[in-house]
Amino acid sequence: LLKSTKQTSKMKLAVAAILATSASALSFAPKQAAAAAGAAAFVAVAPAFAADVGAGESVFNQNCSACHAGGQNVIMPEKTLEKEALDMYLANGRSEKSVVTQVTNGKNAMPAFGGRLSDEDIANVAAYVIKTSETGWDE
Repeated sequence: LLKSTKQTSKMKLAVAAILATSASALSFAPKQAAAAAGAAAFVAVAPAFAADVGAGESVFNQNCSACHAGGQNVIMPEKTLEKEALDMYLANGRSEKSVVTQVTNGKNAMPAFGGRLSDEDIANVAAYVIKTSETGWDE
């Protein structure tokens, strides 16, 4: 995600410069180059979609529930997925970003799921874990 208007402007300029160079090299007509630059700039700054909690629950049930059923932790019982435990034990605190990092890279007894799950699946799981930690896990 782009963090500021300044970064967005830089990205648009970079895309336009690349497209202009490519258009010159490939002898595109000016109208085609302008259209391509506009389309690429739109794609480069399009906002990311919010994670899908429902899809995250499905991914969680298929990949995480063996150790974390009901928000618990069968390996390290104190490190549950309950709100308080996430606040206490999750690196950088309880947030979707922190869960994404933990799921992607693993830590201690938890294996890394980066490369096994897509970035989208990991983001969805993170959204599910955070939301469910706030609303309560069904046991």
